[in-house]
Amino acid sequence: MGTDTLRTDAADGAADRRREQRGWYFYDWACSVYSTSVLTVFLGPYLTSVAESAADGDGYVHPLGIPVRAGSFFAYSVSLSVIVAVLVMPLVGAAADRSGRKKPLLAAAAYTGAAATAGMFFLDGDRYLLGGVLLVVANAAQSVAMMLYNSYLPQIAPPEERDAVSSRGWAFGYAAGALVLIANLILYTAHDSFGLSESAAVRICLASAGLWWGAFALIPLRRLRDRRTPAREAAGTGWKQLAATIRDMRRHPLTLAFLLAYLVYNDGIQTVITQASVYGSEELGLGQSTLIVAVLLVQVLAVVGALALGRLARTYGAKRTILGSLVAWTATLAAGYFLPAGAPVWFFVLAAGIGLVLGGSQALSRSLFSQLVPPGKEAEYFSAYELSDRGMSWLGPLLFGLTYQLTGSYRDAVISLVAFFVLGFVLLARVPVRRAIGDAGNPVPERI
Repeated sequence: MGTDTLRTDAADGAADRRREQRGWYFYDWACSVYSTSVLTVFLGPYLTSVAESAADGDGYVHPLGIPVRAGSFFAYSVSLSVIVAVLVMPLVGAAADRSGRKKPLLAAAAYTGAAATAGMFFLDGDRYLLGGVLLVVANAAQSVAMMLYNSYLPQIAPPEERDAVSSRGWAFGYAAGALVLIANLILYTAHDSFGLSESAAVRICLASAGLWWGAFALIPLRRLRDRRTPAREAAGTGWKQLAATIRDMRRHPLTLAFLLAYLVYNDGIQTVITQASVYGSEELGLGQSTLIVAVLLVQVLAVVGALALGRLARTYGAKRTILGSLVAWTATLAAGYFLPAGAPVWFFVLAAGIGLVLGGSQALSRSLFSQLVPPGKEAEYFSAYELSDRGMSWLGPLLFGLTYQLTGSYRDAVISLVAFFVLGFVLLARVPVRRAIGDAGNPVPERI
Protein backbone atom coordinates (compact mmCIF):
# COMPACT_ATOMS: atom_id res chain seq x y z
CA MET A 1 0.00 0.00 0.00
CA GLY A 2 2.77 2.39 0.98
CA THR A 3 4.78 1.46 -2.12
CA ASP A 4 1.76 2.03 -4.37
CA THR A 5 1.21 5.45 -2.80
CA LEU A 6 4.83 6.41 -3.39
CA ARG A 7 4.61 5.30 -7.01
CA THR A 8 1.41 7.28 -7.50
CA ASP A 9 2.97 10.38 -5.94
CA ALA A 10 6.05 9.99 -8.13
CA ALA A 11 3.89 9.62 -11.24
CA ASP A 12 1.83 12.67 -10.29
CA GLY A 13 5.02 14.63 -9.65
CA ALA A 14 6.44 13.64 -13.04
CA ALA A 15 3.18 14.63 -14.77
CA ASP A 16 3.17 18.01 -13.02
CA ARG A 17 6.80 18.53 -13.99
CA ARG A 18 6.12 17.74 -17.65
CA ARG A 19 3.13 20.10 -17.66
CA GLU A 20 5.28 22.88 -16.23
CA GLN A 21 8.04 22.13 -18.73
CA ARG A 22 5.56 22.41 -21.61
CA GLY A 23 4.41 25.77 -20.26
CA TRP A 24 8.06 26.85 -19.98
CA TYR A 25 8.68 26.00 -23.64
CA PHE A 26 5.93 28.42 -24.65
CA TYR A 27 7.78 31.47 -23.37
CA ASP A 28 10.45 30.76 -25.99
CA TRP A 29 7.57 30.39 -28.48
CA ALA A 30 6.26 33.81 -27.40
CA CYS A 31 9.39 35.95 -27.22
CA SER A 32 11.59 34.47 -29.95
CA VAL A 33 9.47 36.18 -32.59
CA TYR A 34 10.83 39.49 -31.28
CA SER A 35 14.40 38.25 -31.62
CA THR A 36 13.76 36.92 -35.13
CA SER A 37 11.38 39.31 -36.88
CA VAL A 38 12.36 42.51 -35.08
CA LEU A 39 15.98 42.30 -34.02
CA THR A 40 17.35 40.02 -36.73
CA VAL A 41 15.32 40.84 -39.85
CA PHE A 42 13.38 44.08 -39.99
CA LEU A 43 14.49 46.63 -37.42
CA GLY A 44 18.19 46.89 -38.37
CA PRO A 45 17.72 47.79 -42.05
CA TYR A 46 14.51 49.75 -41.39
CA LEU A 47 15.85 51.84 -38.51
CA THR A 48 19.01 52.45 -40.53
CA SER A 49 16.90 53.77 -43.42
CA VAL A 50 14.90 55.99 -41.04
CA ALA A 51 18.15 57.35 -39.59
CA GLU A 52 19.52 57.95 -43.10
CA SER A 53 16.41 59.95 -43.97
CA ALA A 54 17.07 62.17 -40.94
CA ALA A 55 20.82 62.48 -41.58
CA ASP A 56 22.63 65.65 -42.57
CA GLY A 57 24.56 66.09 -45.79
CA ASP A 58 27.52 64.17 -44.42
CA GLY A 59 25.40 61.14 -43.45
CA TYR A 60 25.32 61.83 -39.71
CA VAL A 61 22.47 62.10 -37.22
CA HIS A 62 22.90 63.97 -33.94
CA PRO A 63 21.10 62.32 -30.98
CA LEU A 64 21.67 64.53 -27.93
CA GLY A 65 24.08 66.54 -30.06
CA ILE A 66 26.43 63.58 -30.60
CA PRO A 67 27.48 63.03 -34.25
CA VAL A 68 26.68 59.43 -35.24
CA ARG A 69 26.96 57.94 -38.70
CA ALA A 70 23.44 56.86 -39.67
CA GLY A 71 24.68 53.37 -40.56
CA SER A 72 25.98 52.90 -37.00
CA PHE A 73 22.88 54.13 -35.14
CA PHE A 74 21.22 50.71 -34.88
CA ALA A 75 24.37 49.01 -33.55
CA TYR A 76 24.87 51.75 -30.97
CA SER A 77 21.22 51.49 -29.89
CA VAL A 78 21.64 47.75 -29.33
CA SER A 79 24.72 48.47 -27.20
CA LEU A 80 22.83 51.05 -25.13
CA SER A 81 19.93 48.64 -24.55
CA VAL A 82 22.36 46.07 -23.22
CA ILE A 83 23.96 48.56 -20.83
CA VAL A 84 20.49 49.37 -19.45
CA ALA A 85 19.87 45.64 -18.99
CA VAL A 86 23.21 45.29 -17.18
CA LEU A 87 22.03 47.80 -14.58
CA VAL A 88 18.63 46.18 -14.04
CA MET A 89 19.07 42.40 -14.30
CA PRO A 90 21.14 41.67 -11.18
CA LEU A 91 18.73 43.67 -9.03
CA VAL A 92 15.65 41.89 -10.41
CA GLY A 93 17.33 38.48 -10.09
CA ALA A 94 18.26 39.06 -6.47
CA ALA A 95 14.73 40.31 -5.70
CA ALA A 96 13.23 37.20 -7.35
CA ASP A 97 15.34 34.83 -5.26
CA ARG A 98 14.73 36.78 -2.08
CA SER A 99 10.94 36.87 -2.49
CA GLY A 100 10.44 33.59 -4.36
CA ARG A 101 7.99 35.45 -6.65
CA LYS A 102 9.46 35.26 -10.12
CA LYS A 103 6.20 35.12 -12.05
CA PRO A 104 5.02 38.72 -11.41
CA LEU A 105 8.46 40.01 -12.36
CA LEU A 106 8.47 37.86 -15.51
CA ALA A 107 5.04 39.20 -16.45
CA ALA A 108 6.11 42.83 -15.93
CA ALA A 109 9.24 42.44 -18.05
CA ALA A 110 7.49 40.48 -20.81
CA TYR A 111 4.63 42.95 -21.22
CA THR A 112 6.93 45.98 -21.08
CA GLY A 113 8.90 44.49 -23.96
CA ALA A 114 5.78 43.45 -25.86
CA ALA A 115 4.27 46.94 -25.54
CA ALA A 116 7.45 48.65 -26.74
CA THR A 117 7.61 46.28 -29.71
CA ALA A 118 3.97 46.90 -30.62
CA GLY A 119 4.74 50.64 -30.44
CA MET A 120 7.17 50.25 -33.34
CA PHE A 121 4.14 50.53 -35.62
CA PHE A 122 4.53 54.30 -35.19
CA LEU A 123 8.15 54.33 -36.38
CA ASP A 124 7.93 56.14 -39.72
CA GLY A 125 9.31 59.17 -41.49
CA ASP A 126 12.47 60.38 -39.79
CA ARG A 127 11.59 59.24 -36.23
CA TYR A 128 14.89 57.50 -35.67
CA LEU A 129 15.04 58.64 -32.03
CA LEU A 130 11.66 57.02 -31.33
CA GLY A 131 12.99 53.83 -32.89
CA GLY A 132 16.10 53.98 -30.73
CA VAL A 133 14.10 54.47 -27.53
CA LEU A 134 11.68 51.64 -28.32
CA LEU A 135 14.58 49.34 -29.18
CA VAL A 136 16.34 50.13 -25.89
CA VAL A 137 13.17 49.47 -23.85
CA ALA A 138 12.17 46.31 -25.71
CA ASN A 139 15.64 44.78 -25.75
CA ALA A 140 16.35 45.54 -22.08
CA ALA A 141 12.94 44.12 -21.07
CA GLN A 142 13.58 41.01 -23.16
CA SER A 143 16.89 40.47 -21.37
CA VAL A 144 15.30 40.79 -17.92
CA ALA A 145 12.47 38.43 -18.87
CA MET A 146 14.86 35.85 -20.33
CA MET A 147 16.94 35.93 -17.15
CA LEU A 148 13.85 35.06 -15.08
CA TYR A 149 12.68 32.48 -17.63
CA ASN A 150 16.07 30.73 -17.71
CA SER A 151 16.21 30.61 -13.91
CA TYR A 152 13.23 28.22 -13.92
CA LEU A 153 15.26 25.52 -15.71
CA PRO A 154 16.98 24.06 -12.60
CA GLN A 155 13.62 24.00 -10.82
CA ILE A 156 11.55 22.26 -13.50
CA ALA A 157 14.08 19.69 -14.75
CA PRO A 158 16.48 17.34 -12.90
CA PRO A 159 20.10 17.38 -14.12
CA GLU A 160 19.70 14.41 -16.44
CA GLU A 161 16.82 16.12 -18.30
CA ARG A 162 18.22 19.62 -18.67
CA ASP A 163 20.08 19.31 -21.98
CA ALA A 164 16.93 17.89 -23.61
CA VAL A 165 14.53 20.37 -21.96
CA SER A 166 16.73 23.36 -22.79
CA SER A 167 17.13 22.19 -26.40
CA ARG A 168 13.36 21.74 -26.78
CA GLY A 169 12.81 25.27 -25.48
CA TRP A 170 15.14 26.70 -28.13
CA ALA A 171 13.50 24.51 -30.77
CA PHE A 172 10.06 25.89 -29.82
CA GLY A 173 11.41 29.41 -30.16
CA TYR A 174 12.94 28.85 -33.56
CA ALA A 175 9.79 27.10 -34.79
CA ALA A 176 7.69 30.12 -33.79
CA GLY A 177 10.18 32.44 -35.47
CA ALA A 178 9.95 30.44 -38.69
CA LEU A 179 6.14 30.40 -38.64
CA VAL A 180 5.82 34.16 -38.16
CA LEU A 181 8.56 34.86 -40.71
CA ILE A 182 6.53 33.01 -43.34
CA ALA A 183 3.59 35.31 -42.60
CA ASN A 184 5.95 38.31 -42.67
CA LEU A 185 7.35 37.21 -46.03
CA ILE A 186 3.87 36.92 -47.53
CA LEU A 187 2.83 40.35 -46.23
CA TYR A 188 6.06 42.07 -47.24
CA THR A 189 6.39 40.65 -50.74
CA ALA A 190 2.68 41.20 -51.53
CA HIS A 191 2.23 44.51 -49.71
CA ASP A 192 0.92 46.19 -52.88
CA SER A 193 -1.82 43.56 -53.14
CA PHE A 194 -2.87 44.39 -49.57
CA GLY A 195 -2.91 48.11 -50.36
CA LEU A 196 0.09 48.79 -48.13
CA SER A 197 3.29 50.72 -48.69
CA GLU A 198 6.59 48.96 -48.04
CA SER A 199 7.07 51.02 -44.88
CA ALA A 200 3.60 50.15 -43.59
CA ALA A 201 4.20 46.45 -44.22
CA VAL A 202 7.46 46.54 -42.24
CA ARG A 203 5.81 48.42 -39.37
CA ILE A 204 2.98 45.87 -39.23
CA CYS A 205 5.55 43.05 -39.11
CA LEU A 206 7.35 44.81 -36.24
CA ALA A 207 4.18 45.48 -34.26
CA SER A 208 2.75 41.99 -34.80
CA ALA A 209 5.79 40.53 -33.03
CA GLY A 210 4.82 42.50 -29.91
CA LEU A 211 1.23 41.25 -30.09
CA TRP A 212 2.42 37.65 -30.52
CA TRP A 213 4.79 38.03 -27.58
CA GLY A 214 2.08 39.35 -25.28
CA ALA A 215 -0.55 36.80 -26.32
CA PHE A 216 1.52 33.63 -25.94
CA ALA A 217 3.23 34.79 -22.74
CA LEU A 218 -0.07 34.00 -21.03
CA ILE A 219 0.60 30.23 -21.33
CA PRO A 220 3.82 30.08 -19.27
CA LEU A 221 2.42 32.62 -16.83
CA ARG A 222 -0.48 30.21 -16.18
CA ARG A 223 1.58 27.02 -15.93
CA LEU A 224 4.81 28.04 -14.20
CA ARG A 225 4.61 28.28 -10.43
CA ASP A 226 6.51 30.26 -7.86
CA ARG A 227 8.51 28.31 -5.32
CA ARG A 228 9.10 29.61 -1.85
CA THR A 229 12.81 29.42 -1.18
CA PRO A 230 14.29 28.91 2.30
CA ALA A 231 14.44 32.13 4.26
CA ARG A 232 17.64 34.00 3.57
CA GLU A 233 19.04 37.00 5.33
CA ALA A 234 18.40 40.01 3.15
CA ALA A 235 21.59 41.63 2.02
CA GLY A 236 19.80 44.88 1.39
CA THR A 237 18.22 46.26 -1.70
CA GLY A 238 19.51 47.79 -4.90
CA TRP A 239 23.24 47.98 -5.26
CA LYS A 240 23.89 46.45 -1.83
CA GLN A 241 22.15 43.27 -3.01
CA LEU A 242 24.08 43.37 -6.27
CA ALA A 243 27.36 43.66 -4.36
CA ALA A 244 26.33 40.70 -2.18
CA THR A 245 25.56 38.64 -5.29
CA ILE A 246 28.96 39.39 -6.77
CA ARG A 247 30.71 38.53 -3.48
CA ASP A 248 28.85 35.23 -3.35
CA MET A 249 29.78 34.37 -6.93
CA ARG A 250 33.46 34.86 -6.09
CA ARG A 251 33.12 31.81 -3.84
CA HIS A 252 32.57 29.74 -7.00
CA PRO A 253 35.50 30.69 -9.26
CA LEU A 254 34.94 27.82 -11.70
CA THR A 255 31.37 29.01 -12.31
CA LEU A 256 32.79 32.45 -12.99
CA ALA A 257 35.36 30.93 -15.35
CA PHE A 258 32.54 29.36 -17.38
CA LEU A 259 30.67 32.68 -17.41
CA LEU A 260 33.78 34.47 -18.71
CA ALA A 261 34.12 31.99 -21.56
CA TYR A 262 30.41 32.26 -22.35
CA LEU A 263 30.56 36.06 -22.18
CA VAL A 264 33.23 36.09 -24.87
CA TYR A 265 31.87 33.61 -27.41
CA ASN A 266 28.24 34.61 -26.91
CA ASP A 267 29.14 38.24 -27.58
CA GLY A 268 30.10 37.08 -31.06
CA ILE A 269 26.88 35.06 -31.46
CA GLN A 270 24.64 37.94 -30.40
CA THR A 271 26.40 40.39 -32.70
CA VAL A 272 26.00 38.07 -35.68
CA ILE A 273 22.29 37.74 -34.87
CA THR A 274 21.67 41.49 -34.63
CA GLN A 275 23.92 42.68 -37.47
CA ALA A 276 23.56 39.97 -40.13
CA SER A 277 20.63 41.64 -41.88
CA VAL A 278 22.43 44.99 -41.93
CA TYR A 279 25.48 43.28 -43.46
CA GLY A 280 23.31 41.57 -46.06
CA SER A 281 21.42 44.70 -47.07
CA GLU A 282 24.13 47.35 -46.87
CA GLU A 283 27.33 45.46 -47.84
CA LEU A 284 25.99 42.65 -50.05
CA GLY A 285 23.16 44.63 -51.62
CA LEU A 286 20.51 42.01 -50.92
CA GLY A 287 16.81 42.86 -50.84
CA GLN A 288 14.53 42.53 -47.84
CA SER A 289 12.80 39.46 -49.29
CA THR A 290 16.15 37.68 -49.65
CA LEU A 291 17.01 38.51 -46.05
CA ILE A 292 13.67 37.18 -44.81
CA VAL A 293 14.17 33.89 -46.68
CA ALA A 294 17.71 33.60 -45.29
CA VAL A 295 16.58 34.16 -41.72
CA LEU A 296 13.69 31.73 -42.29
CA LEU A 297 16.29 29.17 -43.34
CA VAL A 298 18.22 29.90 -40.14
CA GLN A 299 15.08 29.37 -38.06
CA VAL A 300 14.19 26.02 -39.64
CA LEU A 301 17.72 24.64 -39.44
CA ALA A 302 18.15 25.98 -35.90
CA VAL A 303 15.32 23.69 -34.77
CA VAL A 304 17.16 20.75 -36.33
CA GLY A 305 20.49 21.95 -34.96
CA ALA A 306 19.23 22.45 -31.41
CA LEU A 307 17.77 18.95 -31.25
CA ALA A 308 20.74 17.35 -33.04
CA LEU A 309 23.35 18.96 -30.79
CA GLY A 310 21.24 17.99 -27.80
CA ARG A 311 21.57 14.37 -28.93
CA LEU A 312 25.30 14.75 -29.54
CA ALA A 313 25.67 16.06 -25.99
CA ARG A 314 24.27 12.76 -24.66
CA THR A 315 27.16 10.93 -26.32
CA TYR A 316 30.05 13.38 -26.15
CA GLY A 317 28.97 15.68 -23.29
CA ALA A 318 27.76 19.27 -23.41
CA LYS A 319 31.20 20.87 -23.09
CA ARG A 320 32.75 19.01 -26.04
CA THR A 321 29.69 19.64 -28.18
CA ILE A 322 29.80 23.38 -27.45
CA LEU A 323 33.52 23.47 -28.30
CA GLY A 324 32.75 21.80 -31.63
CA SER A 325 30.06 24.37 -32.35
CA LEU A 326 32.55 27.21 -31.73
CA VAL A 327 34.88 25.74 -34.36
CA ALA A 328 31.92 25.73 -36.78
CA TRP A 329 31.04 29.34 -35.85
CA THR A 330 34.61 30.45 -36.59
CA ALA A 331 34.69 28.78 -40.00
CA THR A 332 31.24 30.09 -40.95
CA LEU A 333 32.00 33.67 -39.96
CA ALA A 334 35.37 33.67 -41.74
CA ALA A 335 33.60 32.46 -44.88
CA GLY A 336 31.10 35.29 -44.52
CA TYR A 337 33.86 37.84 -45.03
CA PHE A 338 34.43 36.58 -48.57
CA LEU A 339 30.79 36.46 -49.68
CA PRO A 340 30.34 38.14 -53.07
CA ALA A 341 27.87 41.02 -53.25
CA GLY A 342 24.57 40.42 -54.98
CA ALA A 343 24.78 36.62 -54.67
CA PRO A 344 21.78 35.34 -52.66
CA VAL A 345 22.74 31.66 -53.04
CA TRP A 346 25.99 32.04 -51.10
CA PHE A 347 24.23 34.10 -48.46
CA PHE A 348 21.75 31.20 -48.07
CA VAL A 349 24.67 28.76 -47.65
CA LEU A 350 26.06 31.00 -44.91
CA ALA A 351 22.62 31.18 -43.27
CA ALA A 352 22.41 27.37 -43.29
CA GLY A 353 25.75 27.12 -41.51
CA ILE A 354 24.66 29.61 -38.87
CA GLY A 355 21.33 27.87 -38.33
CA LEU A 356 22.86 24.46 -37.70
CA VAL A 357 25.08 25.69 -34.85
CA LEU A 358 23.02 28.58 -33.46
CA GLY A 359 20.33 26.82 -31.46
CA GLY A 360 22.53 24.03 -30.13
CA SER A 361 25.35 26.23 -28.89
CA GLN A 362 22.91 28.43 -26.98
CA ALA A 363 20.74 25.63 -25.61
CA LEU A 364 23.66 23.55 -24.34
CA SER A 365 25.35 26.59 -22.79
CA ARG A 366 22.17 27.28 -20.82
CA SER A 367 21.75 23.72 -19.60
CA LEU A 368 25.44 23.39 -18.71
CA PHE A 369 25.35 26.59 -16.68
CA SER A 370 22.28 25.35 -14.79
CA GLN A 371 24.52 22.61 -13.37
CA LEU A 372 26.91 25.24 -11.98
CA VAL A 373 24.32 27.21 -9.97
CA PRO A 374 24.23 26.72 -6.17
CA PRO A 375 20.74 25.49 -5.12
CA GLY A 376 18.36 28.29 -4.08
CA LYS A 377 20.17 31.00 -6.03
CA GLU A 378 18.82 30.31 -9.50
CA ALA A 379 17.48 33.77 -10.44
CA GLU A 380 20.43 35.52 -8.83
CA TYR A 381 22.97 33.47 -10.79
CA PHE A 382 20.97 33.47 -13.99
CA SER A 383 20.98 37.26 -13.83
CA ALA A 384 24.77 36.98 -14.14
CA TYR A 385 24.28 34.45 -16.96
CA GLU A 386 21.95 36.81 -18.75
CA LEU A 387 24.54 39.56 -18.35
CA SER A 388 26.80 37.26 -20.34
CA ASP A 389 24.00 36.22 -22.72
CA ARG A 390 22.59 39.62 -23.61
CA GLY A 391 23.80 41.88 -20.86
CA MET A 392 27.49 41.99 -21.70
CA SER A 393 26.94 41.64 -25.44
CA TRP A 394 27.48 45.34 -26.03
CA LEU A 395 31.14 44.97 -26.99
CA GLY A 396 30.37 43.13 -30.22
CA PRO A 397 27.81 45.62 -31.58
CA LEU A 398 29.96 48.51 -30.36
CA LEU A 399 33.03 47.08 -32.13
CA PHE A 400 30.91 46.42 -35.21
CA GLY A 401 29.59 50.00 -35.23
CA LEU A 402 32.97 51.58 -34.52
CA THR A 403 34.71 49.52 -37.20
CA TYR A 404 32.14 50.60 -39.77
CA GLN A 405 32.33 54.22 -38.61
CA LEU A 406 36.12 54.21 -39.00
CA THR A 407 36.44 52.15 -42.19
CA GLY A 408 33.07 52.43 -43.93
CA SER A 409 33.25 48.65 -44.57
CA TYR A 410 30.91 46.09 -43.06
CA ARG A 411 33.27 43.33 -44.17
CA ASP A 412 35.95 44.64 -41.82
CA ALA A 413 33.34 44.77 -39.06
CA VAL A 414 32.35 41.13 -39.67
CA ILE A 415 35.87 39.69 -39.69
CA SER A 416 36.67 41.34 -36.35
CA LEU A 417 34.08 39.08 -34.68
CA VAL A 418 36.13 35.91 -35.30
CA ALA A 419 38.25 36.82 -32.26
CA PHE A 420 35.26 36.30 -29.94
CA PHE A 421 34.86 32.66 -30.99
CA VAL A 422 38.57 31.81 -30.90
CA LEU A 423 39.10 33.33 -27.45
CA GLY A 424 35.85 31.81 -26.16
CA PHE A 425 36.99 28.36 -27.28
CA VAL A 426 40.30 28.71 -25.45
CA LEU A 427 38.64 29.91 -22.23
CA LEU A 428 35.94 27.21 -22.22
CA ALA A 429 38.45 24.43 -22.92
CA ARG A 430 40.27 25.40 -19.71
CA VAL A 431 37.20 25.05 -17.43
CA PRO A 432 37.07 21.75 -15.45
CA VAL A 433 33.30 21.40 -15.70
CA ARG A 434 32.93 18.23 -13.63
CA ARG A 435 34.76 19.80 -10.68
CA ALA A 436 32.78 23.05 -11.13
CA ILE A 437 29.48 21.17 -10.73
CA GLY A 438 30.66 19.50 -7.55
CA ASP A 439 31.98 22.76 -6.11
CA ALA A 440 28.56 24.35 -6.65
CA GLY A 441 26.99 21.66 -4.45
CA ASN A 442 25.18 19.79 -7.24
CA PRO A 443 25.27 16.07 -8.13
CA VAL A 444 27.68 15.39 -11.01
CA PRO A 445 26.01 13.64 -13.99
CA GLU A 446 27.68 10.59 -15.48
CA ARG A 447 28.36 12.42 -18.75
CA ILE A 448 29.04 16.15 -18.93
